[in-house]
Amino acid sequence: MELGAVAAMRYVKDGIRAARLVMQHTEHTLLVGEQASVFAISMGLPGPMNLSSEESLKKWMKWKEKDCQPNFRKNILPTNSCGPYHPKENTQMGENSCPTVDLVKTTTRKISPINMHNHDTISMAVIDKMGHVAVGTSTNGATFKIPGRVGDGPIPGSSSYADDEVGACGATGDGDIMMRFLPCYQVVESLRRGMEPKVAAEDAISRIARKFPNFVGAVFAVSKDGVHAGACHGWTFQYSVRLPSMDDVEVFTVTPQSASVPCFVKT
Repeated sequence: MELGAVAAMRYVKDGIRAARLVMQHTEHTLLVGEQASVFAISMGLPGPMNLSSEESLKKWMKWKEKDCQPNFRKNILPTNSCGPYHPKENTQMGENSCPTVDLVKTTTRKISPINMHNHDTISMAVIDKMGHVAVGTSTNGATFKIPGRVGDGPIPGSSSYADDEVGACGATGDGDIMMRFLPCYQVVESLRRGMEPKVAAEDAISRIARKFPNFVGAVFAVSKDGVHAGACHGWTFQYSVRLPSMDDVEVFTVTPQSASVPCFVKT
C-alpha cells in the first residue's frame, strides 16, 4: 500500500519518476502543481524545461482558430468562442436555492472527445520474482483540457491499483468519467472476492457504461498468479503481456462489450 502521485505538474518531463520520488522520499501521497515540479527538480529530475513540441503548438493554434472548439465546458456562455466565460443564469446559485441540474444530460454526456489521436495514457503492472505487485500510470492528460484539470492518472484506485495479496489493474480512457467509479479499486476488490480477471474487468466497465453509455475507456486486470484479461467500452482495446517464459511481448485485443465505433489505444 505504498503510493506516490503528482498532478498538474509542469516543466518536468518524467512524471512517473516524480510520482515514485513522492512515494520513496515523502510521507505524502499526492503533490500537485508548481510545488510538485519544485519537489521533482529538487530531488534530481531534469528541469525546468519547455515541454511543448512543434506538433503540440500547431494543434493548439488550430484549436484557437476554431474558437477553442471542442472544449470541456458546459452550462456556460458564450458557447462557441474562447471566452471569457460565465455561467448560464439557470445554473447559478442564490442564497436560498440549489443550482439547477439536468440529471438526464449529466448521464447522457455527448460523445467522448477521447480518441486515438489525442490520447497517450500508459498503465503498466509488474509482478516480480518474490510475488510483489506494482503498478503505475502516466499520461499527458486530455487534449484542450481546462487549465488546472486533474485526470484519473494520479487518483488511487482509478487509473491503477495493486495489492500483493490479490493482483493489479490499470485503466485508460475518459478519466473525468472513470475516476467517479474508481474502476481499478473495483477490479482488485472483485479479484479479492474470487472473481476471475475477465469477469472483474467486465464488471467494472459495465458499472460505468450503465451510467454513461457514451464514455470511452478500458481496464486490464491481472491476478497475483499472472492470469490476465481486459474489458473496454467505446473502442477496441489492446494491451500487451510479457511473461518470463516468453521471448517477446504478446498483444491482446479486446472488443467492446457493446456496439461502438472502434479505435485503438496503447497501454
